[in-house]
Amino acid sequence: MNPLPLPSFFDPKNAERHAYDPDQARLLPAAAAWRREHGITPSSEDARTSRKTHLLLIDVQKDFCFPEGSLYVAGRSGRGALDDNRRTAEFIYRNLGAITDITATFDTHYAFQIFFPSFWVDAHGAPLAPFREISVSDIDAGAVKPNSEIAAWLCGGDEAWLLEQVRHYCAELEKAGKYRLYLWPPHCILGSAGHALAGVLHEARLFHAFARSTQSWSEIKGGHALTENYSVLRPEVLSRHDGGRLAEANSSFLKTLLAADRVIIAGQAASHCVKSSIDDLLDAIQQHDPKLARKVYLLGDCMSSVTVPDGQGGFAADFTPQAEAAFERYREAGMRIVRSTEPMEAWPAFR
Repeated sequence: MNPLPLPSFFDPKNAERHAYDPDQARLLPAAAAWRREHGITPSSEDARTSRKTHLLLIDVQKDFCFPEGSLYVAGRSGRGALDDNRRTAEFIYRNLGAITDITATFDTHYAFQIFFPSFWVDAHGAPLAPFREISVSDIDAGAVKPNSEIAAWLCGGDEAWLLEQVRHYCAELEKAGKYRLYLWPPHCILGSAGHALAGVLHEARLFHAFARSTQSWSEIKGGHALTENYSVLRPEVLSRHDGGRLAEANSSFLKTLLAADRVIIAGQAASHCVKSSIDDLLDAIQQHDPKLARKVYLLGDCMSSVTVPDGQGGFAADFTPQAEAAFERYREAGMRIVRSTEPMEAWPAFR
């Protein structure tokens, strides 16, 4: 498991370039030559030695990874995801022969969803602005309500049903104690440039796929109009107010992660989609076998938290403390917080 060199085509400056679009056609012959030069074996052989290592890249998409994106994850440094992109790509290249599979998740949205301002209006019918919470008390007071014009295609025009459903949804969020409903600016809209992976990471995962003869796996999440889906493993709320089923958990991918010998996690944002995904993975592990938490490694230097600048040098919102508290919980449960720049063989119990 000695670290490999970085390929000659890799340019760390591309981690900061929103417009970077790798030459995909050159990657297949380059990967074939790399495989021969460094004696890299197909991923299928990892199962024989119980060394199946699954790298999960959560939402490393352009809208999150660059200042040009609509929801750039800057962290407190202002460079958050930019530096994370570079470190993550370098980690993949240096450990290419030890990573069995890579799955990239895609936050995937449409024009009208419950967490977008387009879904809501105020008491006077005016649209809402992003970066604000909506609570049950806001709905009960009539301060906000769903945009009635979307009810026709969303729920057959039954505005009363829709109002009951969004109230139920907010109540379920508040009861769970993780988040209140938060309105984000439009981001990761399917078909937009912001939905795509950061080019430097798409390049790295495709090179890995070609070099190790494994698929470039993807998991799509977030398309349901009536629930958030921070976690790759399940939407935030699964129930409807009338007792029906709103959405389903992603049990198939959960089984994939549990079947791996090691799971490594990186991506954006540590305070939201990464945190929610790890929360759900840890819940499943604790129900199945708490000792399995020890096989999960979190690349602490390859993820950042959401911050919202206030325009005066500070933050209107800073979710870093929530991420820090969650990661302390993960550590106590047995998960390992590691750095991408450390050799994998030096990680705790990484055998």
